[in-house]
Amino acid sequence: MKRAKTEKSTKNSKTKQPGVVRETSSTLTLFPEAEIAKLPVVEKKKEEDEKPSLETTTLWDFPTQSYGKTPKGNNKFQGVTPAFLIWNLIQRYTQPGDLVVDPLSGSGTTIDVCKEEGREVIGYDLTPMRPDVIQNDARKIPLADNSVDMVFIDSPYGDNVDYSDHPDDIGKISCEDERFYHELEKVTLEIYRILKPGKVMGWLIGDQWVKKTFTPVGFRLYDRISRYFETVELICVARRGQSSNTGVWHYRAKKFNFYLRGFKYLLIMRKPEATVTKVKWAKYK
Repeated sequence: MKRAKTEKSTKNSKTKQPGVVRETSSTLTLFPEAEIAKLPVVEKKKEEDEKPSLETTTLWDFPTQSYGKTPKGNNKFQGVTPAFLIWNLIQRYTQPGDLVVDPLSGSGTTIDVCKEEGREVIGYDLTPMRPDVIQNDARKIPLADNSVDMVFIDSPYGDNVDYSDHPDDIGKISCEDERFYHELEKVTLEIYRILKPGKVMGWLIGDQWVKKTFTPVGFRLYDRISRYFETVELICVARRGQSSNTGVWHYRAKKFNFYLRGFKYLLIMRKPEATVTKVKWAKYK
């Protein structure tokens, strides 16, 4: 009898002993007289709910073409623009309600990003792929002078991609031909005309290496654009989804001693502010 009593006493003393941590299913007890609630579990945001991060360097590398619950553009479209890129541009250079224009809309990535972010947007294309893209040639944009807050354009880099059968398609001219840059300069002048002074355009462009010939398309286009616009920044955008990013092409690059295109240029350019000419009046006695 005495032994049983001693065991019971010992058991009770362990239960009531102060300073011992005892965990239950809903609380954590440090002292018998005080109970501390468990910290709430912070649920991880679902990937589709997350917004892209604002880029802070001149090297942009995006893991996928799109983000969020709804697709932006068509990732099966040849040369589709990364939605992350457009998101970064409109966050830095526009406000909600501003008008953004894409003269070569393709599969409509710019339209989708702008609508989700509360920007007004107009998309044009010579051969529209969807009903909210207006059929139009980028060399003659039907908008008033100084009426647009930002322009984004992802133009052909030459005739390496068959974008359409339209005879006026700039993408049917080789980037080795001076006419290619002459036609893109016409587009440049239209963008300059419709942009408000002090506003920005972003132009995505890539170089070409075909038949052992390298053509610095980005440099040659920049030379034309910089005649009219001030340079804000030149960004390198890593290329991930191009058709040459395969084992076969990497093997060929090593064997035949050439380089695959690893990045594109994002030329961020600003239309100069309107200058006011000060007149110095002569004083007559």
